[in-house]
Amino acid sequence: MPWIIFSTPLAIIAYFLIWFVPDFPQGQALWYLLFYCLFETLVTCFHVPYSALTMFISTEQSERDSATAYRMTVEVLGTVLGTAIQGQIVGQADTPCLQDPNGSALASEGTNHTQSATSLKETQNAYLLAAGVIASIYVICAVILTLGVREQREPYETQQAEPMSFFRGLRLVMSHGPYVKLIAGFLFTSLAFMLVEGNFALFCTYTLGFRNEFQNLLLAIMLSATFTIPIWQWFLTRFGKKTAVYTGISSAVPFLILVAFMKSNLIITYVVAVAAGISVAAAFLLPWSMLPDVIDDFHLKQPQSHGTEPIFFSFYVFFTKFASGVSLGISTLSLDFAGYQTRGCSQPARVKFTLKMLVTIAPIVLILLGLLLFKLYPIDEEKRRQNKKDLQALREEASSSGCSDTDSTELARIL
Repeated sequence: MPWIIFSTPLAIIAYFLIWFVPDFPQGQALWYLLFYCLFETLVTCFHVPYSALTMFISTEQSERDSATAYRMTVEVLGTVLGTAIQGQIVGQADTPCLQDPNGSALASEGTNHTQSATSLKETQNAYLLAAGVIASIYVICAVILTLGVREQREPYETQQAEPMSFFRGLRLVMSHGPYVKLIAGFLFTSLAFMLVEGNFALFCTYTLGFRNEFQNLLLAIMLSATFTIPIWQWFLTRFGKKTAVYTGISSAVPFLILVAFMKSNLIITYVVAVAAGISVAAAFLLPWSMLPDVIDDFHLKQPQSHGTEPIFFSFYVFFTKFASGVSLGISTLSLDFAGYQTRGCSQPARVKFTLKMLVTIAPIVLILLGLLLFKLYPIDEEKRRQNKKDLQALREEASSSGCSDTDSTELARIL
């Protein structure tokens, strides 16, 4: 909780300054790099303890699964809210495109600058307004989390006076086979969906030609994901988590193939967007719902090791950030080689083809690799139920031992 409390106000300030345009013309890139890195660092200080709280609010697997489903539903709903706020506010501002961004004529540049100065100022103000609204929501949610959540410890954890060192815990965690297989599969599937997410706006604008519709299409995807997360939660409790992973994440492949061959039809695009949201919901929920099972399995094999939950969750978050960085790097380099023109009203044919590859073929390959790695993940439903029984026996043993220690201490005090 201290990490969450102290990182929140600083993260809000850093987020707001990301969208602020400084007056000095030189060094603006350094300004954005500084505050973007600072914001990502502070969000990580929030995200790791926030995610790890799943292990500390209950000792029951079913309750942790329900908490994970609730958490991911609200996270996707928050993404919907952020998409709606920023997309609709910024969408009202008319950001001009450049008819000839590579033109070298000075008069042409001056004309473009004069025509676009007012519109650019309106766009800057729109981004600041959206950032202020989102920052306010950030504060409200952080207050609710801080005041509304209480941590609980496992009975067998309280018997040890000191947790193990970080590096020893890290060595044990990274040598745990199920965890390594899970994060490997999670890395590839996360990278696939981040490639789609990161290039979706440009794909809609230049490849499909829907310059003024991309924020609405993204909103349709996230709304679909929000409403289908409870369905996936029911599916995994009914058929098992591994089956849900195969079904949910692989369901994105047919829609991505359809996008690759689809013409510029707005109605069909909306239908595909809603259908794709179903797969996005599975990608949000299922890998996170499997992590508590891995931690329970680790506790059974290392019963004297406690305090390792933040290590499990922090590296899960790390690979999420890593996938995001790799996605941005691949996208930026690919578009640069293809000849992408910043703020251009249109793009060369190579850019349109590159965007189609980044949104369709590359994610399909990554999804297939991720599903292959999930195939190697050893914790199925039978193993999970057995772990649940063994953990319950361990808790009962620890509880009985704790009572005996209390009785002995009281007897010694009386004597």
